Amino acid sequence: MPQPTTSIAIQTDRLTRSFGSFVAVKALNLVVQSGEVFGLLGPNGAGKTTTIKMLTTMLPPSSGSAKVAGHDVTTDSVGVRKRMGYVSQMISADGALTGFENLLLFARIYGVPKAERQKRIDDALHFMGLTDARDKLVRAYSGGMIRRLEIAQSMLHRPQVLFLDEPTIGLDPAARHQVRDRLKELRRSFGTTILVTTHDMEEAEDLCDRIAIMKSGVIAAEGSPEELKRQAGTNSMDEVFIHFAGEFSDATNYQDVARARKTARRLG
Repeated sequence: MPQPTTSIAIQTDRLTRSFGSFVAVKALNLVVQSGEVFGLLGPNGAGKTTTIKMLTTMLPPSSGSAKVAGHDVTTDSVGVRKRMGYVSQMISADGALTGFENLLLFARIYGVPKAERQKRIDDALHFMGLTDARDKLVRAYSGGMIRRLEIAQSMLHRPQVLFLDEPTIGLDPAARHQVRDRLKELRRSFGTTILVTTHDMEEAEDLCDRIAIMKSGVIAAEGSPEELKRQAGTNSMDEVFIHFAGEFSDATNYQDVARARKTARRLG
């Protein structure tokens, strides 16, 4: 897998995004090192999704700048897209196709050379533990299998940076652990830089080298899980979240539950 040409995989400089008079992300300064698993946490409305959309070139910044794998998200969006993978909350796999057919489709989309497609697909299926399910329709997959397939899809073009938006939402505990184990192995085997959002504080502590907690468009705290616990004076990551981000409002709780249930229905 091609390695990053810089030790910094993601860097933002006063990255800002406004919607009319509302500033969703305010002068964000962020540095993620190559090979790091970095968690971006915060309640709904904190600016996480807007930040991810800017970093993945889906949304232009209002001001400031950002680079992914050394490429500017505004002036070199094509370069960014070639070097990143993205797994959203929404299901991207086609249930009417087999696992192999989904991967073949994404290999074509990503421009994987024809001579390399078969091996890359076989390797991806093996790595994600899906070889035995390669010829089954994805509609028959479990939620955890679908998520592992989507991660395999996002890695076919061998990206240097992988963005994951709540990768285990709606999954049962066993499936969550399977997905998390595969993500850890991605970093160990390929040195992939991973930026992940999650509301699961246990997951954040288990996966992430460092965590940034966002609140109202700014970073309220940043550090390793142990550093954040020391700063908050607690041994609980849930209490860390409450300390830096504040209690969820009733509306946010309802939105979280509704979104989780909607995603769970999609994942089956």
